[in-house]
Amino acid sequence: MGYRHLNFPKDSLFLVTGGAGFIGSNLCEAILDMGYRVRCLDDLSTGKKENAELFKDNPWYEFILGDIKNPETCVNACEGVDYVLHQAAWGSVPRSIELPLFYANNNIIGTVNMLEAARIKGVKKFVYASSSSVYGDEPNLPKKEGREGNLLSPYALTKRADEEFAKMYTKFYGLETYGMRYFNVFGRRQDPNGAYAAVIPKFLKMLLNDEVPIINGDGKQSRDFTYVENAVEANLKACLASKEAAGEAYNIAYGGREYLIDIYYGLTKALGKDIEPHFGPDRPGDIKHSNADISKARRLLGYDPDYSFEKGIALAIEWYKENL
Repeated sequence: MGYRHLNFPKDSLFLVTGGAGFIGSNLCEAILDMGYRVRCLDDLSTGKKENAELFKDNPWYEFILGDIKNPETCVNACEGVDYVLHQAAWGSVPRSIELPLFYANNNIIGTVNMLEAARIKGVKKFVYASSSSVYGDEPNLPKKEGREGNLLSPYALTKRADEEFAKMYTKFYGLETYGMRYFNVFGRRQDPNGAYAAVIPKFLKMLLNDEVPIINGDGKQSRDFTYVENAVEANLKACLASKEAAGEAYNIAYGGREYLIDIYYGLTKALGKDIEPHFGPDRPGDIKHSNADISKARRLLGYDPDYSFEKGIALAIEWYKENL
């Protein structure tokens, strides 16, 4: 169970792109705690300076301020690297609808730059962030790899393109790539601020400040909310996966299904708040229901998530109470 027992060669160097972001900073922390070296590459456009500085006193941590849209930066960052954990991307479905070109440059060109740099520098494994948004309008639940629908946003398109490029890099160049199709990851250090903030930290911040949150739609949409430690486990197990498992994308979730309105009232109860939400319009490009079949990741990566939604949300609540 978990990932703390995993063993890598003694002097292994991990490059975490987007390492000052939410999932990236949790990856950096986990790898350093396990006793391995970490190089973080981030342009701090969405990542946070305070996350980059969390580990600055650790001699095994190195921070590079740089942009994945610059090929030379990517090549330099991959120097001497064993494992790339590529998390750098711009998130948010609605924002991608407003900024399609920007998303294509960051999420597609940036990823291809990283794939090429990893190939040139002989990286052992390339693990990258994809998204459950690649399932689009495919109506069946649970979501299963190989059964995707029509894409609903430029963000989803960028992630599908990343998967296809990664598959090509495995097929033609022998770079072992593993796609992490994240399902609504939440937990410590997820940003609660801004118009495009994820729903759980946004709810928590507003409730802690006695503000009234807005729920988009009727609140009956469902998601496979996945605690960040599960995502960390998946990335690290992918670094040890077989060559046969490369060139594929994997659902990374807990395999549960939570309704937004239930989560909201669960948070009000946990925080002792009596605040009724307001309901707003549906968000364009959003998927109504999403939960994951994680059997492929279990089988081929040895992924065995420890953190149920209940366990994860309790930890998240404690973190936000202490840090907001």
